[in-house]
Amino acid sequence: MKRLLLFLYFYSVMNNLSAEVIWNQFRGGSAQGHADQFLPLSWSVQSTNIKWRTALNGKAWSSPILAEDQIIVSNARTTGEGNAILLEVISLDGEKGSVRWRKTLFRYPNLPPIHRKNSYASPTPFYDGESIFVHYGNLGTACLSENGVVKWKKVFEYSPVHGSGCSPVIYNGLLYFSADGESNPCFYAIDKYTGDVAWKLFRKSNPKKSFSFCTPLLIPHVNGMQIISPASDFVFSYSLDGKELWRSNYPGGYSVVPRPVYLDGVVFVSSGYDRPTLYAIKTDGRGDVTKSKVRWETSKSVPRNSSCIIVDGALYMAADNGVVTCLDCKSGEVHWIERVAGSCSSSLFHSRGFVYLTDETGSTSVFEANKRRFVLRSKNELDERTLASLMAYGKSIVLRTEEALYRIGN
Repeated sequence: MKRLLLFLYFYSVMNNLSAEVIWNQFRGGSAQGHADQFLPLSWSVQSTNIKWRTALNGKAWSSPILAEDQIIVSNARTTGEGNAILLEVISLDGEKGSVRWRKTLFRYPNLPPIHRKNSYASPTPFYDGESIFVHYGNLGTACLSENGVVKWKKVFEYSPVHGSGCSPVIYNGLLYFSADGESNPCFYAIDKYTGDVAWKLFRKSNPKKSFSFCTPLLIPHVNGMQIISPASDFVFSYSLDGKELWRSNYPGGYSVVPRPVYLDGVVFVSSGYDRPTLYAIKTDGRGDVTKSKVRWETSKSVPRNSSCIIVDGALYMAADNGVVTCLDCKSGEVHWIERVAGSCSSSLFHSRGFVYLTDETGSTSVFEANKRRFVLRSKNELDERTLASLMAYGKSIVLRTEEALYRIGN
């Protein structure tokens, strides 16, 4: 299973495949939000298309992942003892929705306030075919067996602003995550077997606001693989042994959330707040590539939170107000722009020619991946707040709300 996961990840990146069936991390095995199976196009709370609903008793905006036949979610819940918070991981039976095991990993007597759109368990876990890795930013990181046995747990201290958000990424024996806090922003690589720090790079920048939350993306480079890690003021590219390959500046960008997407030697990155700008950057550079490798940029209806999706050479992005834009990946030309949903934070999701967008009310709009015109197929209401992103599981969708986890379809 481990070799299969690594092969599928590397093969999909190298060949720009849109199809991926193993949902082992944030945005799936390809890390870019694609599934290749036929999935439900319509559902509602009254519909028989809801296979099960399981209340989770806690609050977290991490997305679900799949570990073999288990659905894994991280969670944060109060204990009823003052302001104490338990950080835990939950395994659910994918077929029945019942809880298989529940493991508390960290306990804090009280925690500082965070942003209203964040939680104490926002990063999404990662499954590498052998172990489950759960990350809570500066509050702790842990490695567990498939049965919930803790192999190791560590705390990597830094000072986040508004809480944490970066999900972990595993590749070649290392776990990668960004730690862009209020001071000394940096990027970590830790040994996935022990939790020990393999290397740590401080950002070579001096932004006015140094905090960001972006999940890194591994993509090809001329001499192998590179790690794309957007931060405040710059997006950085690192080698797997901890050297900076290149950087590109987006002046004043901070609080970066959307995970990058990649196609044909170009990475697409949002600069975050205050004026989000999307940049298309060639990934074969060295040093400061701000003036030499940026192919195009746009600041019209660019997301601060939602990650984009690429289908057949078209990039779809959802601004925070629910306006969706379809762009040409090569030129940046706008094919169409349409208001589709309400306020949204979850990332776009694609399967078999359809794009899914879930807004913060729990309403999911399904529209055609059609660059010629916008065609809405359905609008599906759950009436429960959500900021998490969708997961594909067999011929069904798994969706997390503020109150519960849903399996939609068969």
